Amino acid sequence: MDFEKLKEFIEIAKEAGASSLEYEAGKEKFSVEFPTAGTVAPVAPIVAAAAAPQVAPQSKAATSADSGLLEITSPFVGTFYASPSPDADVYAKVGDRVSSGKVMCIVEAMKIMNEIESDVSGEIVEVCVENETYVEFGQVLFKIKP
Repeated sequence: MDFEKLKEFIEIAKEAGASSLEYEAGKEKFSVEFPTAGTVAPVAPIVAAAAAPQVAPQSKAATSADSGLLEITSPFVGTFYASPSPDADVYAKVGDRVSSGKVMCIVEAMKIMNEIESDVSGEIVEVCVENETYVEFGQVLFKIKP
């Protein structure tokens, strides 16, 4: 891994408020821990415990003020997966009716696959991120019409 790419990974983790970062690909491996005192969590439209690990991660639904839609946001920094495996059907797509407790997606954080469940019932009107993309804490994943 070149030094510039390493610096970029570290900057992304710092900006997202991560307490540590681990990377491994082939023979390349590194880990970095950041001091937690004075770390500022990114501003998000939800209230979540970012510093404390959660046993059963939950997203929070926030209302988009201008549209009246409810938003399902990411409770972690990680990688978004729309389905449980590459060849499986997606958990949720535009037009699906969902109810509270339905698994919407997976966000992989620090090599742990966290199922993100809906906190609300309604119809999905927008999937805001693409499969296998990096998401930030508080980033909108889905928009739902109640």
